Amino acid sequence: MALATSLNAQTKNKISENQVWLAYMNQTRLSNKWGFWAEAQLRTKEDFFSNFSTAIARVGLTYYLNDNTKITAGYGYVHHFSTGGNQRIDVPEHRPWQQIQWHTKYGGNLRVMQYARLEQRYRRKLENPDKLADGYHFNWRARYSFLLQGPIGAKPYEPGTFSWILNDEIHINFGEQIVNNYFDQNRFFAGFAFHTTKSDQLHFGYMNQFIQLPAGNSYRTNHIARVAYFHNLDLRKK
Repeated sequence: MALATSLNAQTKNKISENQVWLAYMNQTRLSNKWGFWAEAQLRTKEDFFSNFSTAIARVGLTYYLNDNTKITAGYGYVHHFSTGGNQRIDVPEHRPWQQIQWHTKYGGNLRVMQYARLEQRYRRKLENPDKLADGYHFNWRARYSFLLQGPIGAKPYEPGTFSWILNDEIHINFGEQIVNNYFDQNRFFAGFAFHTTKSDQLHFGYMNQFIQLPAGNSYRTNHIARVAYFHNLDLRKK
């Protein structure tokens, strides 16, 4: 009986959803050493367009170590829309963040972008499913992203051309309030980029998001149609 109870307790619960993620990502260089980061995201849930799940606004100040390596620190606001069940109201989250990002090229046409990010997550507590409580749950989260990009066609990365993209990003939780899910999630993206200008790109494709929920034995897989516009401005005097 004890063995059966233990096995039942360890049963994995798996759920899946279809979602759409939309994003605008801006990096603006003001001088040889300084710039800023700005982004906005909107995510849906439940069969792509049924409801909103998350909205994100993120800003940051960037310091350029050189043309290929930069450090950014900033603040993000995350709005978690009602999920029903144990959360029937919207929940805010405040998220300071720090990041180092670097770019490399291989063989002339292959491009690699990587970043390591540290986040401090302050998510508002719930008194009950319908009411916010005072105070915040806090945890740290580390993220590492690796993106590989290659051209399609005879004019690599020229305006009006396409390229292919493979991207994987892992998220790790840590902190006193993390008990079961030190592994938070993994995001794998496969898709394409349309180069609107020499520096701007429209990314579109499929993302698989695998999440371990706080209970530890519950997992969610999200099948995501992702569209993101990457807008890069250089305001330095030529």
